[in-house]
Amino acid sequence: MIQDIYPKTYNCEYSEKEPLINSRIFFFYQNQVLASYQNNQLQIPFYYQIEDSVKQELPLRYLFAIDETDYFLADTVQTFNISPYQYQNISNFRGALPKDLSFAVATAYHLANWYRNNRYCGSCGALLQHDHKERMLRCDGCHNTVYPCIAPAVIVAVTNNDKILMTIYAEREYKRHALIAGFTEIGESAEETVRREVMEEAGLKVKNITYYKSQPWAFASNLLLGFFAELDGTDTITLDTTELAAADWFSRNEIIEEEDGISLTREMIVAFKNGYGAGATPGTT
Repeated sequence: MIQDIYPKTYNCEYSEKEPLINSRIFFFYQNQVLASYQNNQLQIPFYYQIEDSVKQELPLRYLFAIDETDYFLADTVQTFNISPYQYQNISNFRGALPKDLSFAVATAYHLANWYRNNRYCGSCGALLQHDHKERMLRCDGCHNTVYPCIAPAVIVAVTNNDKILMTIYAEREYKRHALIAGFTEIGESAEETVRREVMEEAGLKVKNITYYKSQPWAFASNLLLGFFAELDGTDTITLDTTELAAADWFSRNEIIEEEDGISLTREMIVAFKNGYGAGATPGTT
């Protein structure tokens, strides 16, 4: 998946640092990032490539490190011209190489959105201040504290013996097969979200809900929790057409999807195709 960058190591520990000449700098504008992208090879500007006149006025915030390379955010709403880079949609880079830089773009975008959307206190309206000890914004007036927002959501592979329920989202750019998905609501456990989302979107009951794996999906500020669940009762699908354009049962030999090394959804579909989920497994609920 996109976060699997081994043997390199991602370090998200907060620190107040100054950039080095080989530090990478992210310049975001809406859903675009300043980047070079040719032959599936992605590059992000280095600190030494930024003109001195720009550096003097550019607020830079340390984000994280991957191995020995530090990554910073240019905390500005302005656009900049740095040759040979251009502003490009971040969704273009999900499968880009090197993989650690593709992951870095998504993670930086998550943090950039949080910083951009939390400049003022939601309680009293005062300007928020950056804390010096942890990644947190604080209000000196009412003492409100704001931490990075991570929205939990579930991905559900509903199985019916040797078949899996695959869907196509309604009114989205992504038109390939997916799985049932949805956000966890306040007061819900992840397992309760699984039951509710499957019922709401497909009109099906499930049992033997089994946790599979999680994935940070920074493009939408999510933490995705993957589950397999067995059909409980009728296999007749009642489609929620506001969420899904299609949903159907597919046997293993009908699945054409292959591993893409990016998404939890695709990994789970291919895992079922290759035999995962057949029969009972430990830890079911």
